[in-house]
Amino acid sequence: MSALSQDQIADLVSAAKTAADRAYAPYSSFQVGAAILLTTGESVTGCNVENASYRLTTCAEQTAIVRAVAQLGPQIKIAAIAIANIDPTVACMPCGACRQTILEFAADPCHIFYPGENGKASNATLDQLLPASFHFKK
Repeated sequence: MSALSQDQIADLVSAAKTAADRAYAPYSSFQVGAAILLTTGESVTGCNVENASYRLTTCAEQTAIVRAVAQLGPQIKIAAIAIANIDPTVACMPCGACRQTILEFAADPCHIFYPGENGKASNATLDQLLPASFHFKK
């Protein structure tokens, strides 16, 4: 997939915001949405789903990836992912576990768009956010 256009980025961010509105976050009240753009041009969204047993909570990025694999198969490749939350003034980049999950299905490069400090739009490649990633060699 070639470089993303500003319209593609805006659409991805908009889809992530819509997904955040659907999040189940009764404990933290911090609703997060994610939208992934696959190298095929298809996009899939996900939202965080909390649980009273906090460890069982699922992040928005992981929900979107699991949905994509379930719908399209394990060969998916993520070209880009956008993350959004319901409070645009709060930074919200992928957690370490999500970064590693994204890596499992990432194209090279994989662009990540997220609200940074004070809600300022930020973006990075996965290599920048996870420089010492874990790779299993068979």
